[in-house]
Amino acid sequence: MPIRETLDDAGVLELVMDNPKVNALNIADAYELTRTLDDVKRRPEVKVVIITATGKGFSAGVDIKEMQRLPGNEGILGANDSCWELFRAVYECAVPVVAAVNDFCLGTGIGIIGNADVIVAAETATFGLPEIDNGALGAATHLKRLVPQHKARQMMYMCEFASAAELHAHGSVYKVVPLDELRACAHEVAGVIASKNGTVVRKAKRAFNSIDEDPTKSYRMEQGFTFELNLYGEGDKAREAFLRGGR
Repeated sequence: MPIRETLDDAGVLELVMDNPKVNALNIADAYELTRTLDDVKRRPEVKVVIITATGKGFSAGVDIKEMQRLPGNEGILGANDSCWELFRAVYECAVPVVAAVNDFCLGTGIGIIGNADVIVAAETATFGLPEIDNGALGAATHLKRLVPQHKARQMMYMCEFASAAELHAHGSVYKVVPLDELRACAHEVAGVIASKNGTVVRKAKRAFNSIDEDPTKSYRMEQGFTFELNLYGEGDKAREAFLRGGR
């Protein structure tokens, strides 16, 4: 998947995931995004980051086709590690991260936006963790940053989605706009942040993270259960059914 990167004069770094139609994130792409986000600490000209996507969906999750092509447990281990690194990089990015969600946001997408600082979404955007149907677990840590505890459990157990309006009501999505206004909305929000003193904003990000409950640790524990399911064979069966169109 190409990751398109642009930096404007205001210091807004826009990262666009570009793998239509569903923006499934493969292992190399996740590591590429990780490196870009980690490198922001060495780029004082960057004041804020926007993460968004082209095509119909913000993210359909990991690249299941890639996971099934790789031998042994290489696919699940690579996906687990690259996702952990990516979500950590979003959370620990030296500047605020604005996520602009254009449509469905599943699995890996929940991990990305759950670690972002500000979320804006199109009216048509939907959010979910259909992991149980895929024989996997993970990102409940990040879903719980978006919706209340019992809503997160209901969504996980029943593989049901929430709308952008619902997340806006919970306060996790800042603005909900028509799709054709999403990019402008994201840049407007990013522009406000970029207009502030960059040194102070970077310190504010570190301060928030210092008093926060670190989501990287609990997500790592979730991944252990995902790997257990893979050893049981449940993950492999679910992925094969998905690829056959059985879901």
